[in-house]
Amino acid sequence: MRSSKTIHVISAHAEGEVGDVIVGGVAPPPGDTLWEQSRWIARDQSLRNFVLNEPRGGVFRHVNLLVPPKHPEADAAFIIMEPEDTPPMSGSNSICVSTVLLDGGIIPMQEPETHMVLEAPGGLVRVRAECRNGKAERIFVQNLPSFAARLDAPLEVEGLGTLTVDTAYGGDSFVCVDAQALGFSLTADEAHDIAKLGVKITNAATEALGFTHPTNPDWRHFSFCLFAGPVSHGPEGLRAGAAVAIQPGKVDRSPTGTALSARMAVLHARGQMGVGDRLTTVSLIGSTFTGRILGTTTVGDHPAILPEISGRGWVTGIHQHMLDPSDPWPEGYRLSDTWGAR
Repeated sequence: MRSSKTIHVISAHAEGEVGDVIVGGVAPPPGDTLWEQSRWIARDQSLRNFVLNEPRGGVFRHVNLLVPPKHPEADAAFIIMEPEDTPPMSGSNSICVSTVLLDGGIIPMQEPETHMVLEAPGGLVRVRAECRNGKAERIFVQNLPSFAARLDAPLEVEGLGTLTVDTAYGGDSFVCVDAQALGFSLTADEAHDIAKLGVKITNAATEALGFTHPTNPDWRHFSFCLFAGPVSHGPEGLRAGAAVAIQPGKVDRSPTGTALSARMAVLHARGQMGVGDRLTTVSLIGSTFTGRILGTTTVGDHPAILPEISGRGWVTGIHQHMLDPSDPWPEGYRLSDTWGAR
């Protein structure tokens, strides 16, 4: 077999959401900071296209590039490539990366717990992994500081009228809607409708409300729409359904760690969660992430929380993505039947 490039990948998923990890075959991109490196990848597009586009990728796939860390405290660093964005942080991807680092032997595993510091483009995240019999069984990630931006904001959406939404940042930017008020019970058969409607709401929120991060002026859009289910109270804390629509039109199979962080920030801003409280969110496939508020801080002039999220990840395979020099689609292709079908 001939190939002009060979990229080595360990595939994984976190509570159902695919988060492959490139472990070799790609040189670190230029940039003095991890954020600058991630912006280079976002602008250049060639690596994103090669691993995310068909025939190697698909709208269901996220891919993370391991690179040497820039921060002296970090043990490893990763750049996240999602179908349409190259974001500051991702909860499911950080769990996949942590699982691959430990289960793959890239970072030595210590039982019963391994502690690591990872550098994401948006900043440092601290990881605690419960490990047994050579397997990282549960990953706890202290996520980036998270904050509510707007509460009960009116948003006009074509075909829906005026919605009341919250906006928040949980390592990525969210517009949050009441799933029940929109007629959703957050079951698997609603995924297609949630994906289509969520993209419409996300785009409307970016245009009408706008998003501004106090310390990262590059992030000026909403990435996701969170369809938030009603909160119930139980012996282990709060619990709620969650479905997140991802550009260009799919639903996260996991409960979305950044969405969990964003929702905890909103509930904290409303006085419905405090430091030490827990919230477990349930995805459309029944998988769960559990969040906890570790403390409070500020991001610029925004009151913020320090969120911890936890979930499980599994390695699903080892792949070598190759490019035959005669392949007429060296960066792959997309069609609207899956990529952003409206």
